[in-house]
Amino acid sequence: MRNDRGDRRGRRARTSRGRRGAALVGALLVVGAPDGAQSDVLHQERSLYRNITIYEDDGLRCMAFGRNLNVRQSCESLADPSHLVFNYARLVMGASYLVPAPQRILVVGLGGGGITMAMQQVFPNATIDAVEIDPAVVRMARQYFDFKPGPRTSVHEEDGRVFVKRMQRRGVKYDLVVLDAYDHEYIPEHMLTLEFLQEVKSILSERGVLAGNTFTSSKLYHYESATYHAAFGDFYALKTNNRVIVVRMGGLPDRAEIARNADALEARLAAVGVDKSWVLPRFEIERGWPPGTRVLTDQYSPSNLLNAIK
Repeated sequence: MRNDRGDRRGRRARTSRGRRGAALVGALLVVGAPDGAQSDVLHQERSLYRNITIYEDDGLRCMAFGRNLNVRQSCESLADPSHLVFNYARLVMGASYLVPAPQRILVVGLGGGGITMAMQQVFPNATIDAVEIDPAVVRMARQYFDFKPGPRTSVHEEDGRVFVKRMQRRGVKYDLVVLDAYDHEYIPEHMLTLEFLQEVKSILSERGVLAGNTFTSSKLYHYESATYHAAFGDFYALKTNNRVIVVRMGGLPDRAEIARNADALEARLAAVGVDKSWVLPRFEIERGWPPGTRVLTDQYSPSNLLNAIK
């Protein structure tokens, strides 16, 4: 999971829930936050895959990979944990305007579990698979972010692409797939390619929807556009500091259908902090990447060479 950079909400006051979390690790470490304030570090750990820091700042409890606490994989409001903090997460939930009654949902990339928990709340009858490669992230989501998989939610600790291939072999179909897997730099390059998107396409139902979280500031921006278009054709791009790419099998719905579905889902999505008046204007079909832009493939996916963030 990767957040809008600089997207901040919440109040500074500590809740009793935050104090309980601090007690789990004894005395709090205090580090300088990027804006000059002080952040309380609850936990730091080097997992098999990354450095992970759990900290509190400005009324938020956050998870960060690497040492830059301003680049946060997940945050939760201590005052209102059910409301999604990041703009991109609200846009991801807005992808449900294209599939208002999903029966089976896949979320690749767990972070603190905010999107998975929101999906559980909004679609309580859906079967949800949440996939996270790092067992330490799953453990910290449970310990520090109150991540509680419901009776219809399964958590799988494995590589997201491996999981997709396994579901492909089994013939499993999803009505909604969310791609939100990040390391400390960007999306893992094996999950940026045409071949991977084709694998995801093969597990989407007849009118299945894919929502992929990317960055507007990525040097891969045009490559990603060309690659998604090669796999799916036209797609919606919902933008803040992040770009959430949204596609639907069988073609994109028009704005009238999206608006009707938004009306039907309004009350349920409002409960997790999604405002249709903010989301709906962001549905724009992406156009205009340079002619001849190369499609990312398993043989050509040089995200490390292109230095993904500008």
